Amino acid sequence: MWRLKIAEGEGAWLKSKNNHIGRRLWELDPDLGTPKERATVNKARSDFFQNRFSKKQSSDLLMRMQELLFQEDLYYPHPLIQDIFWEFMHKVAEPLFTGWPLSKLRERALQKILQHIHYEDENSEYLCIGVIEKVLCLLSCWVENRNSDAIKFHLARLPDHLWISEDGMKVQACGSQLWDTAFAVQAIMSSNLIEEYGSTLTKAHRFLKNSQVMENPMGDYSHWYRHVSKGGWTFLVADQRWVVSDCTAEALTAVLLVSEVEPKIVGEAMEIERLYDAVNIILSLQNSNGGFSTWGLTRTYSWMELFNPSEMFADIIIDYQHVECTSSAVHALALFRKLYPGHRKKEIENCIAKATMFIQDVQESNGSWSASLPVSYTYATWFGIRGLIAAGKTYNNSPAIQKACEFLLSKQQDSGG
Repeated sequence: MWRLKIAEGEGAWLKSKNNHIGRRLWELDPDLGTPKERATVNKARSDFFQNRFSKKQSSDLLMRMQELLFQEDLYYPHPLIQDIFWEFMHKVAEPLFTGWPLSKLRERALQKILQHIHYEDENSEYLCIGVIEKVLCLLSCWVENRNSDAIKFHLARLPDHLWISEDGMKVQACGSQLWDTAFAVQAIMSSNLIEEYGSTLTKAHRFLKNSQVMENPMGDYSHWYRHVSKGGWTFLVADQRWVVSDCTAEALTAVLLVSEVEPKIVGEAMEIERLYDAVNIILSLQNSNGGFSTWGLTRTYSWMELFNPSEMFADIIIDYQHVECTSSAVHALALFRKLYPGHRKKEIENCIAKATMFIQDVQESNGSWSASLPVSYTYATWFGIRGLIAAGKTYNNSPAIQKACEFLLSKQQDSGG
């Protein structure tokens, strides 16, 4: 009843890119099979024909498959309100917005989304904020116009995320060049081997200076929900232009430390105006509660987390304040205040005071702090203590530091680690 048909390579409808023998497909031969078998097939074809416009192909099956997850994979279960929302969008809103006149509104919404995508692409030199967004933006541009300049620019930046290693293709979610370099410089500066590692410091210092973002996002960036970026540093390279609070703070700390070394060893110090720009952007990133978020100020309300579509991550809709970012900001501002006491002295003092209160307020009852990264408590506690010490606190005058030290000592292993 069913037979395999091979299309000719030159077929007008079934043709491959490389013109091979042709695509293969199963074709119904009405003369094959018994009358009973043919009747069964005809009934199935009739049922499909009558119902093909009432239900989308595989739609119900796909919706059910989305819920077939192992419990271990469902780190963040959807709240009931979100299940109701997605079901409504799938069953009611989607059919409505594909037909006239709501299709016109849908088209306007899609155009607005594409404007956001192009703004993000152009501002980040087509690196985007991360590799996941990079792929989504690339696909959106391809759907819009596969021959556009945007596609060419996107493809040109793929090597920033992909490379071939000894066991195959690798994908880097987001480079950490700036972050790693800033801490490497601080580590060398804390040793007594500055002259021995002079060439390393010189190259790292040059990279830090070249990686500072020198301008704000293009156009009316507030319209696109972007924060100022001039004077800041990103997590990876300057091209990306997504300035991060703790990356800016750690890079500023590194260049300030290097500025105290003779130029013949590490190169010329960064211009003071660029240091001022870095301080200005750090001050602009402090929230009303004294804490620092990552890319900008916290802009919305906690109830928005009800619409978090991710099943892997919780608390990702809002850019929350973190002890790591806050501590890095305090550390950098305290060092800057020591070296340049005349620039925005009062604002820096107020910023450090509010940030110190935030660090103390978010400390856990057992003396630890919780970080935004999976390596949470020990890592965050180091940042918490570091920030408090930079603000002038000591073990003798700070109950928070005392509790933190007790926590760390209680977790030390027999091996010393």
